[in-house]
Amino acid sequence: MFYAFSFLITPLMEASGAGRSVVFGAFSLGLLISGLLSAPVGALIDRVGGRGVMTAGSVAGAALLALLSQVQSVVALYAVWAGLGFVMAATLYDPAFAVIMRLFAANYRRAITALTLFGGFASTVFWPLTQSLIASLGWRDALLVLAALNLVVCAPIHWWTLPGDGSTVRSPVPATAARGGLRAALRTPVFYLLTVAFTGNALVFSATQVHLMSMLQAKNLSAASAALVGAMIGPMQVTGRVLELLFASRLSASTIGILAMAFLPLSLWLLGLAGVQWPLLVAFAVVYGTGNGVMTIVRGAIAAELFGREAYGAINGALAAPVIVAKAAGPLAAALLFSWLGGYDATLLVLIAVGGLSTAVFVLSTRARRRGERAAIQ
Repeated sequence: MFYAFSFLITPLMEASGAGRSVVFGAFSLGLLISGLLSAPVGALIDRVGGRGVMTAGSVAGAALLALLSQVQSVVALYAVWAGLGFVMAATLYDPAFAVIMRLFAANYRRAITALTLFGGFASTVFWPLTQSLIASLGWRDALLVLAALNLVVCAPIHWWTLPGDGSTVRSPVPATAARGGLRAALRTPVFYLLTVAFTGNALVFSATQVHLMSMLQAKNLSAASAALVGAMIGPMQVTGRVLELLFASRLSASTIGILAMAFLPLSLWLLGLAGVQWPLLVAFAVVYGTGNGVMTIVRGAIAAELFGREAYGAINGALAAPVIVAKAAGPLAAALLFSWLGGYDATLLVLIAVGGLSTAVFVLSTRARRRGERAAIQ
C-alpha cells in the first residue's frame, strides 16, 4: 500500500489523465486521512483489541488495491486513495504498536523493536518486488498480486494470531498524566511538546528522504553515486534498531529519543559539508539512517513511558496524527523552499534549523515530565 506508490506514479497519470501533482495529491489525501484516523483507531484497539481492526484493514486493503488497478479517472483515483487512508490507519505501524502494547507486559519495548526490525526491510523487499511485478505483468496485474498478498497473507495472520477480546494490560500511570487516558494526556504540556518535536522531525525527514537524490546530484555526484549513498541508509536503519534492542534495558526511551532527534540535524550538517567527499557522505548515511531507524521505536515506546499503557492506542494515535500529516507535507515544503531560496544549500540550512529546534523541544518535553513527577511527589 505504501511503497508501491513510487512505481505507480506514471501509470496512474496515464490511466487517470492527471498530472503528476494531482496523482501525488491522491496519495497525500490517503496519508492525511490515515493521520486523522490514528487516534480513533487506536482508541478502538484499546477497547476491542486488534484482531477485528487489523483483519478488516487487510481485507479492505486487498479490495482497494484491486480497485486501484482499474482506475480510469481522477475521481476514482482519489476515492480509492481516500479508502486506503482508512486502511493504512488500521494496518501500519501505529495500530501494530497498540496491539503489541496490549499483548506484552514488561517487554513491550523489545517487542516494538523486534517488529520494526522486520518492518525495516519493507522497502528493501517491496520496492524491487513491485518493480519486478510491473515489468513482468504490467502495473494493473501487479496491483492484483499485491492485493492478493494482503488477502491471503496479512488477513489470516491478523485473524489467527491476535486475540479477539478487549482485555487490556494494566500498568501504573506516571505522574505526568493523571489516570484518565487521552483526556488526561491532553491536559499536560508534555503531550504538546512531544507533538511539536515529532512533527518537526517527521517534516524534515520526509522532505530529505524524497529530495535526497536531487540534493546529492546538485553536489555534482553522478546518479549512480547518489544511489549508492541512498542505498546505505536502509541497512543503517536496521543497524540502529539492532543497537536499540541491545541497549534498551540500559537507557530510557526519552534518552534514546534525544539522541535520535539530534542525529537528524547532525546528519544534514554533514551532508551540507560533504560536497563530493565520500568519508562525509558515508558519515551522513550512517548518522541519518541510524537516527531514523531508532526514531520509529522511540515514537512507538514514548507514549507508554510518559503516559502509561491504559489508553496507549488513543494517545499514541493522537501523537501520530500530525506526524503522518507532516510526512505528507514535507516533500512539498522542501520543493517550495527550493523555489523561494534558489537552491538546495539554503533549503538544507532551513531543514537543519527545524531539526535542531525539534530536538530542543523534545528535550523540553523530558524536562517537563520530570518537573511534573517532582510536583506530584511533593
